[in-house]
Amino acid sequence: MTQRERHVPVLFQEAIRYLNVRPGGTYCDATLGLAGHSSGIARQIGPRGTLIAFDRDPEALALARERLDALRETLGPAMPKVILHDVAFSEMAHLLGPDSLDGLLADFGVSSMQFDEAHRGFSFQAEGPLDMRMDPRQGVTAEQVVNQVSEKELADLIYEFGEERRSRRIARAIVRARPIATTAQLARVVAAAAPAMKSERIHPATRTFQALRIYVNAELDEIRALLSAAPRLLKPGGRVVAISFHSLEDRLVKDALREGAQQGVYEVLTRKPVVAEAEETDRNPRARSAKLRAAEKTGLRSQVSGRRNEILCPAP
Repeated sequence: MTQRERHVPVLFQEAIRYLNVRPGGTYCDATLGLAGHSSGIARQIGPRGTLIAFDRDPEALALARERLDALRETLGPAMPKVILHDVAFSEMAHLLGPDSLDGLLADFGVSSMQFDEAHRGFSFQAEGPLDMRMDPRQGVTAEQVVNQVSEKELADLIYEFGEERRSRRIARAIVRARPIATTAQLARVVAAAAPAMKSERIHPATRTFQALRIYVNAELDEIRALLSAAPRLLKPGGRVVAISFHSLEDRLVKDALREGAQQGVYEVLTRKPVVAEAEETDRNPRARSAKLRAAEKTGLRSQVSGRRNEILCPAP
């Protein structure tokens, strides 16, 4: 089974429902990935609709294009117009006009493909080069960060982006072990410096790898740019839906939607984050940490209910 065939988008039904996808609308998937959510949107907006999608990972974009081409063969004339952008989603503010979107979706999780491919360097589950770049064509690698930044800078970024309390101990061990070239080597260094505590279920290197990935890809700055642009890009009544996977992301989304509500720009649709139900987490363990938040730009109110039992869109 190929990556495209086994890809399972997280909170698929909930995302489609909160987007309030309507035939003929214009919707943007800021994080195309393997086109799981986008395929669902495309099925609903029909030939008069437009799907716009962004992804800075050329490998993911190529696979997504294959999936959307296969969907085009299935839907035929019912397929909407599709526009793909091979850039980071922070660029959408410069590429899309004001009041142009009926809905904006962002799934901030790293795709399963990126984790599973050892040569991308995102995971310590398999030996691979310390890369971690979403766009391997540009930017510094995790190897450069690990081997070149000062011990203090390394400790600070592991603490800030990984929320790792033992960051100084880990940074000291990394500096002493330099040069470090592979994911497995880094994982061993971190685990030796800060062994897993009895109360923890995750590998001791998990937070350090998260911190390096966020730093290398400027992920939080990307999210800030997207959340800042969203109110201008959405039509009145348009919706923004964001899926986060750790507290740093979720806090940015929560604060942006709350601030927008206080300014009268948004009506927040999710008093608490929407999380995956047991059936989904059993099928896809990565969904356990997913949190969905949504808001609607003030203006014309939607008549579509948000109850779970009104979900009609088939999974891709």
